[in-house]
Amino acid sequence: MSRTIKFAKAGGPEVLEFVETEVPAPGPTEVRINVKAIGINRAEAMWRADAYIEPVKFPAGLGYEAAGVVDAVGSDVTGFAPGDKVNLIPSFSMNQYFTYGEVIVAPDYALVKHPESLSYAEAASVWMMFVTAYGALIEDAKVSKGDFVIIPAASSSVGLAAIQIANYAGATSIATTRTADKKQQLLDAGAAHVIVTDESDLVEEVKRITGGQGARVVFDPVGGPNFAKLISALSFQGIAYIYGALSEDVTPLPVLDMIAKMITVKAHNIWLTSGDETRRKAAVEYVLKGLESGALKPVIDRTFTFDEMVDVHRYLETNGQFGKIVVTV
Repeated sequence: MSRTIKFAKAGGPEVLEFVETEVPAPGPTEVRINVKAIGINRAEAMWRADAYIEPVKFPAGLGYEAAGVVDAVGSDVTGFAPGDKVNLIPSFSMNQYFTYGEVIVAPDYALVKHPESLSYAEAASVWMMFVTAYGALIEDAKVSKGDFVIIPAASSSVGLAAIQIANYAGATSIATTRTADKKQQLLDAGAAHVIVTDESDLVEEVKRITGGQGARVVFDPVGGPNFAKLISALSFQGIAYIYGALSEDVTPLPVLDMIAKMITVKAHNIWLTSGDETRRKAAVEYVLKGLESGALKPVIDRTFTFDEMVDVHRYLETNGQFGKIVVTV
């Protein structure tokens, strides 16, 4: 028997319920895992509210990331055995699998061998943040030395990962934050430049930093009215990735500005990378090398216990965290 977290209707954190269930034996290509830590993502709050990129099938579980120990493997599973330490990389629908549980079943393709240099909490935090940023900045944009990368909402876990990956690739990171509260933290986290948007003109500051040319890449989880400013801050033939919708307002596109500078706007999510076996393996290799070298490091804001999951979601929705929220089991 295991406690898992389910919800029977969309709503606030209070709809999350602990359910005692008997976890089945894994199917032919599945594994059963004793969970040690769970990484928390904003996608899960959107899922709980039934406001995500796919509709929820109730009653539903939730969760994309976990670290733990293999308990049992299916008949067709190779490369993993009971007792192995593993992590889960987000690469499945939460209508099929979930990680909010003491014991869970997961597809074997989503497993990554646990990096021995990391704790369970650290390992549960790294895959969504680094693979999401890797997919846009390295796999697609191929950022390198001489490139400037604007990273709005940079204190989020993916934003901090983007700073690290841009730096790792030799590019220059330009983090943005609404108020000055997190400016020094962002500089300490590796941002080459930090623009406080409540105090400075974003477009003018980017022009100053880039010597008037603008940034080649924007990696934005917000959208909303400020997206037009980000387009204006791009260089000729720049690329704007939008991978979230933190703003609930309309996201305008400055068409004439885009035509004049031949701007590309791309929607992005982790599935482009993690949903393809070849791309997923390349991403894992890249992240592991970065972790081993110290160029990529987990950034954990706060750790909670499994019993506190409702409070976890309340805290998640304050938007005050700097880095990843992790739950220990």
